[in-house]
Amino acid sequence: MQAYKKTFEDVQAEISKIIVGQQEAIEQILVSLLCDSNVLLEGYPGLAKTMMVRTIARIMDLKFSRIQNTPDLMPSDIIGTYVIEEISGKREFRFHPGPIFANIVLADEINRATPKTQSALLEAMQEKQVTVGNSTYKLDAPFFVLATQNPIEQEGTYPLPEAQADRFLLKIKIGYPTYQEEMEIVNRYGAELKDRRLKIVLDKTQLLALQGYARQVPIASDLKEKILKLVTKTRNFDLIQYGASPRATIGLILAAKARALINGRNHVASEDIAKMAYPILRHRVILNFEAERKGMTTDDAITQLIEKTK
Repeated sequence: MQAYKKTFEDVQAEISKIIVGQQEAIEQILVSLLCDSNVLLEGYPGLAKTMMVRTIARIMDLKFSRIQNTPDLMPSDIIGTYVIEEISGKREFRFHPGPIFANIVLADEINRATPKTQSALLEAMQEKQVTVGNSTYKLDAPFFVLATQNPIEQEGTYPLPEAQADRFLLKIKIGYPTYQEEMEIVNRYGAELKDRRLKIVLDKTQLLALQGYARQVPIASDLKEKILKLVTKTRNFDLIQYGASPRATIGLILAAKARALINGRNHVASEDIAKMAYPILRHRVILNFEAERKGMTTDDAITQLIEKTK
């Protein structure tokens, strides 16, 4: 297990050559990769969300593509389309794959795309394949969608439907850097830019193997029951109008296992559950009017849930 911990320490060390701080967000993205799942990143503009995802793709030698979502973006712009080509004197339809055909797809400002275009990502996120016409195309493994959204600019946006938000394993909040971290950012990027060479720490084969190891991490029966109680409590909690589905229960178990592996432990601890409960649940529960009237956030409600299930 210490060998796995060393691997992820090397990954985080390489990321820190480009990204200053954001250790918790980086750890949570790595958790999602180990769980073979998708991530929703929420943060203010200019907090290096795109750079973070691109850097992770580089040090894992994964094919990266970026989709800038806009209101006029069409599903075919993401998936691809058939184009008439002349081959040996004959005209044939040939499929030209879109940017979805990558290992890590960054869907920037996903809430700026129309619901029709957002739904084009659903099959890829859930089934790891896309259907165009009568043909279905498998996506190369590993495949992840990391989507970003701006929490403050809501004009001209299309909020993600709950069904689509539920397809993301984690909703990760990217916060502002500390004073010391921002000073380091200024020193690093406010002067002459240096070519920061990154080395490949993991490749596709190793990542796929680690995904298998993460699922094998043992979890005690009492901790499994704790997760079950935590998620089912969301369905009849006095601050929550709509609770989480069984998908959240499975996701929290897998995320806790992945976090234990990253930290070099051969079993899930209570700390893993408490840490991963927030990104797992914050986009899966809807607060009621009373909670909103008090100015509470979903994280506040999750904190109270954790306290009540100790």
